[in-house]
This record gives sequence, structure tokens and C-alpha cells, in this order.
Amino acid sequence: MLTVVPDRAWIAAHIPHQGNMCLLDTVVDWSADAISCRAVSHTDPANPLRADNRLGIASGIEYAAQAMAVHGALLADTGDQPRQGYLTSVRGVQLHASRLDDLPGALDVQAERLSGDGNTILYSFSVAHEGRCLLEGRAAVVLDASSLEKPVS
Repeated sequence: MLTVVPDRAWIAAHIPHQGNMCLLDTVVDWSADAISCRAVSHTDPANPLRADNRLGIASGIEYAAQAMAVHGALLADTGDQPRQGYLTSVRGVQLHASRLDDLPGALDVQAERLSGDGNTILYSFSVAHEGRCLLEGRAAVVLDASSLEKPVS
């Protein structure tokens, strides 16, 4: 079991997102079934998800996807390389705000594993600010998608 609190440097070393595309700052809490992260990158004018000088609320899905990736990295056996995951669908997404960049302070990013097997995982997720839910939904993740390809005959 990991004995340090994963900070931004740890997160960046364990997920594919690098530089300012690594959106999460720290892991607040995690278990085999859930993870809670915190981020302040939504306030950065150089956030790579910004468009037309704003960061729309749907960008919160990427924050949640990165929390899922961190969760997978934390669950990987020590010394094992985390498996590559691909967000294949989001469903039931509810947007309760219009943007993220006008919110001071930290975002709270949650993901909970609802079900899964060796190759697919279903998560519920939410992004909140000061106790107010900004967006929520479910996401399907496929691990090592290239291993699922069937040869063409």
C-alpha cells in the first residue's frame, strides 16, 4: 500500500498526461473502490482545455477521467506499470454550472468504481466546488484496448 500522499509530481509520473495537461494537484483519499482528488488548474489562464478565453463545465469530465487514471495507478501492484485506459463513453452527464474558470479555490474531483472486470470498468464521477456539485455522470473505461482487437480473417 502506498504510504505517501500522491501529489502533482506523483500523479504526473503515473498517468500519461504531462505538463499543464496534468490537471490534478493531489489525492485527498482513496480506496479500492473510490478516489477523491483536488485541483486548482481550472484557475490557470494557460489551462490547455480553455477555449475562447474560458474553461467550460464539460472540461470537468477530463478532470474526472484523470482521477480514474490515478485510481488505476494506485491500484496497480507495486512495480507494475499501470494499464493504459481509454474513456470510451460518458452517460447520464448532468451539468449544474456553465464554466469552471470563474471559481476561486480548489475543485473536488470524485470517482467511484461501480463495476468492472479485467478489461472494462464503469465509474460514477462528480466535480464539486465548495460543496456544490458542478457536474456528475458515469464513464466507461476500457483497459489495454489494443489487446481486445480481433484479428481480421
